[in-house]
Amino acid sequence: MKIRPLYDRIIVKRIEQERTTASGIVIPDSAAEKPEQGEVLAVGSGKVHSDGSVRALELQVGDRVLFGKYAGQTVKVDGEELLVMREDDVFAVLTRAEDSLKKAA
Repeated sequence: MKIRPLYDRIIVKRIEQERTTASGIVIPDSAAEKPEQGEVLAVGSGKVHSDGSVRALELQVGDRVLFGKYAGQTVKVDGEELLVMREDDVFAVLTRAEDSLKKAA
């Protein structure tokens, strides 16, 4: 099933982080916190202003983002847990150093 968010909403899939500490201790699922990073799977058409104009979203499909612990609404689509949130709930877009160097060149 395809999902298309409306307006300034985005669909995010949480990215699971490592469950082993630096010293090799494995953290069980019950003690692990929900990850605060995710990958954008779909974006809406944009934010509608009071004058009727639409501002396109800054985020794109495939962006890796950082968001708050309690951001968004959890939904299940085809057995997969996804988050629906507004673009405003995203704190930052994460990039790798190599990606930044390629854009600068």
